Amino acid sequence: MSTQPLNTLRPGNRAEGRITGTGIGLRSPHIREVLDTQPDVPWFEILTDNHTAAGGRTAAELMAIRECYPITFHCVGLSLGSSDPLDQGYLDTLKTMHARYEPAWISDHLCFSSLDGTHYHDLLPLPFTEEAVEHVARRIGFVQEFLGQRILVENVSSYMAYTHSVLSEAEFLAAVSETADCDLLLDINNIYVNEFNHGLSGIDYLDAIPLRRVREIHLGGFEDKGAFLLDAHNHAVSKPVWALYRECIKRIPGTPTLIEWDNDIPGFSILQQEAETARRIAAEQSAAQNGA
Repeated sequence: MSTQPLNTLRPGNRAEGRITGTGIGLRSPHIREVLDTQPDVPWFEILTDNHTAAGGRTAAELMAIRECYPITFHCVGLSLGSSDPLDQGYLDTLKTMHARYEPAWISDHLCFSSLDGTHYHDLLPLPFTEEAVEHVARRIGFVQEFLGQRILVENVSSYMAYTHSVLSEAEFLAAVSETADCDLLLDINNIYVNEFNHGLSGIDYLDAIPLRRVREIHLGGFEDKGAFLLDAHNHAVSKPVWALYRECIKRIPGTPTLIEWDNDIPGFSILQQEAETARRIAAEQSAAQNGA
């Protein structure tokens, strides 16, 4: 492992914050390699909750990454759908981190992860009702006003359905984004997982959401459990997810795309190969639309 001081790895000028092309979700096993080799990656997404320390090596490494690359923040702790009060301490930390590292944007999930003060470390789905739309939209509105910017909300995978839901998942996502006036992070793998688990249509999903609000796309891998698919982020992107991505990028060409891999993490070169596949598909769709 390299022992090169972090301050010798910085180019001296903070990287431009523009997010384009296919980025990679940066995870701890790869940080040292990225700092040492500075690979040709257009941007990195940072799992915010892993970097909340105000000082120490974790903060120094993130600052060194930020000096070299544009970044975005991806959160798992806002619990936007919970009936618990929003965690003001978490929001304060997020605002401080935003000022320090200047991510291009902040995202979290359309779900809840806490109840009665207990955090479950999972992304739990919401009932698709008008009441839930209003509840979540109010909380997103508060977060956006506190941070002084729009956030992106991401669709999540699920393994059960509420009997009293009156909207489809896509209709719910659309209603929340329109009511809260927020942007969307569209996870293609989650759409496919729910397509399999609930017998839905991924194409119908794409047709139902306000694509003009999509600022980022996620691609990841699922684990096939036989009776259902688990959004485990521990495999390469599957063929049906690539096919659905092709349909999506045809509708919203040029949308920044991210490769996620969170469990059983392989070498960084594998993530680069996945990113190259996404880049090639996006380029093919662009060429086809331009008549090349």
